[in-house]
Parts: sequence; structure tokens; C-alpha cells
Amino acid sequence: MIESINQWLSRIPGLEGYEAISANAIAMASICLIATISFFIVKYGLIRTIDLLITKSKSDLDDILIKHQVFSRVAHLVPAYLIYIFTPKALTVYPWLSNIVVNGSAIAMVIIAALIIDALINSLLEIYHSFSISRRVPIKSFAQIAKLITYFVALIVIVSIVIGRSPLSLFAGLGAMTAVLMLIFKDPILGFVAGLQLSSNQMVAIGDWVDIPQHNASGDVMEIALTTVKVRNFDNTITTVPTQGLINDSFKNWRGMQDSPGRRIKRSIFIDVNSIKFCDDDALARYSKINYIKGYLQAKNEEIQSHNQKTGNHGESRVNGRRLTNIGTFRAYVVEYLKQHPSINQDLTIMARQLAPTEHGLPIEIYAFSADKNWVNFEAIQADIFDHLFAVISDFDLRVFQKPSGVDLQNLVAN
Repeated sequence: MIESINQWLSRIPGLEGYEAISANAIAMASICLIATISFFIVKYGLIRTIDLLITKSKSDLDDILIKHQVFSRVAHLVPAYLIYIFTPKALTVYPWLSNIVVNGSAIAMVIIAALIIDALINSLLEIYHSFSISRRVPIKSFAQIAKLITYFVALIVIVSIVIGRSPLSLFAGLGAMTAVLMLIFKDPILGFVAGLQLSSNQMVAIGDWVDIPQHNASGDVMEIALTTVKVRNFDNTITTVPTQGLINDSFKNWRGMQDSPGRRIKRSIFIDVNSIKFCDDDALARYSKINYIKGYLQAKNEEIQSHNQKTGNHGESRVNGRRLTNIGTFRAYVVEYLKQHPSINQDLTIMARQLAPTEHGLPIEIYAFSADKNWVNFEAIQADIFDHLFAVISDFDLRVFQKPSGVDLQNLVAN
């Protein structure tokens, strides 16, 4: 090619002695022109045709490749490759300049290849996120590791091109820099190991509700990355937690509750101990009008009478024998009320238990599970249940314990 151009230039008057320089310049200009034309042909011809075919396909997953410009980046690889191949043949007079152009085009190809791999990783990650399994097994940390390795290898190759040595020799020399690399990449390495543990043990997933008290985080997991986990708190603030922090410290994951058939209600009513007493005939007559415990009172009365007859207790003293109490009757009412409640899961534990007395009174703990696990609905159901219990507790001749308020003290002074 250069010889043909030299012969043609030798026929032009005034170029004597400059044929070689002019031939190299024309050859290089021709290569740049061909590279530019090839770029437009590939980008606006081949790549656009591929994009059009993908857009018309039934699947939406391949559209993600277009979104992340995987194919359009390939178009930049073609002109760089042509310049890399043909420059040594065009710049025969200036080998030093040829070496600079060849190395520059080689570096450009390495960078473009790294960008193509980056775009491909982003595309595969987005495609993976379109499947439901991505919520349980997040892989963004692995994608970031792949990108980190890609750019690290690209950097080594670029350095080897600049200094004129084999990349393998540079990789071999990295063994002596292991300690330095471990220090530089300490957080990514720890994050990667923590990500492996989180994924393999399914400790946390995208969308999980977590409580991380060490970092004042309570909300839904937005993202699990290589070195950080993002949590959107319920006040819409975002807390960034180190990935290894989830391994080193304890945290609460509410996924088990979300996957279970019910959400637990566990709250106590504190009863004034001075209001607890045996049930007399008048109280039993009033309690018998309550539909939920009619059957309970009848069965319990028969059981108590039978027991007292066997033991010879005829009621001379209320201490002797067995008697119904208003607190026991109230507990039976609570259980029956919960069993009849449409929002309580009847297949899970339902209980009204008596806890140890405290300085605040006798706790009666309501233990049951709401069938609706939505937070707003759950709070409404729980509030409705306790609204009802606080309202009816006086019908059992019981009082709720409450510390004296300022109004109580004023009334006491006034009286």
C-alpha cells in the first residue's frame, strides 16, 4: 500500500524527497477515514438493526441490553481495532509514532471492553431482579465484585501496555503486594465475605423488615451491595449499614412474621388487686347474661359444686372449698371473645394468662395472632380489642390499675 502511494506521489511535481512522509500521512488519514466510516456503519447500520429486532421481540428482557447500551459500546471497538491493526503498516517511517498510536488504540480497546463487560453485568443484574428469587437471594454484591475484578484486570493490562511487559509478569509480581492489596481492598473483601454469608444463610433479603438497633435502623431493606446495606426507615430516612455489621452484630428480621399465618398480639392489662374478689350470687346472675361465658359459667358451677360436695364443704365459710372469682371469669371472657373475633387466627395460640403481680397491679396478658399482618390494619385490630376490654372490665367488678394523676390528687384534696 505504501509503495503504491509512493509511486503515485513521485509523479507529482514539488514532492521530491517528501514522498515517504506524504505517503505515511495519506495512509494514516485513510485508516482514520475507514475507521470512522466503519464506526458509523456498525453503529447506525448493524447495531440499529439489532436494536430494532430486539425491540420488536415479545420478550422485554432483551430490551434491557439496549437500555444499558451493550451493543452500542461494541461499535466503538471496531475503529480502535482497525487503527491497531493497520497503523504499523501506515507509519513505517515513524516507528515511535506508530508505537504510540498502536498502544493508544490498544488501551482504548481495553477500556471499551471493560465498559462492555460493565454494561453486560448491569443488564444481567437487572434481568435477575425481574425474577422473584432476587428478593431472597440478592447478588448485587457479586456483581460489584465482578466489576471490581474487571476494572482491576483492565488496569493491569493497561499498565503492561504502557511499560511494554506481559500482563502475566505483572500478575506474578502482585504476590509481593498481597498485604498492601488486602489493606486497600479490606472493606470490599469483608463485604464480599459477609454478602456470601447473608446469601447462603438467607439471613436478609430485599424487602425484608429489619431492626438494627446498633445503627438505629428499623425499616425495609432497599439494597444489599458489596460494602453496604441500605434500609429505608419508617420515617422515610435511609440508613446505610456496613454489610459485615449484619454479621458481626445482632439484628431482628421480621420476615418470619410476614411469612407466617398471623402477627402476634402480646399486651397486658394491669388489674388493681384490691378489686379482685369471689363471685356472689348477684354477680353470677349478672355474668350469666353475657353470651360469651354462659356455657363457661354453667360448666364451671357444676364442676365446683361437685368438688365441694365430695370434699364436704357446704359454704360455712367462703374460704373453704372452691369458688368462682371475677378475675378468673374475666380471663374466660377474654379467651371466648378472642375465639369469636373475626380478625384473630383461630389456628394459632389464643390465651389470656395471668403474670406475676407487680407494683402496678396484676397483669392479664392477651396472647393471640391477628390474621391480617399489615401494620396499619394490625394496629387497628389490636386497638379495637383493647378498647372493648377496657370498656367491659368494670362489668366484672374489676378496676384497671393507674397511677394517680394531678386531677386525682386535686379531687383528693378537695374532698
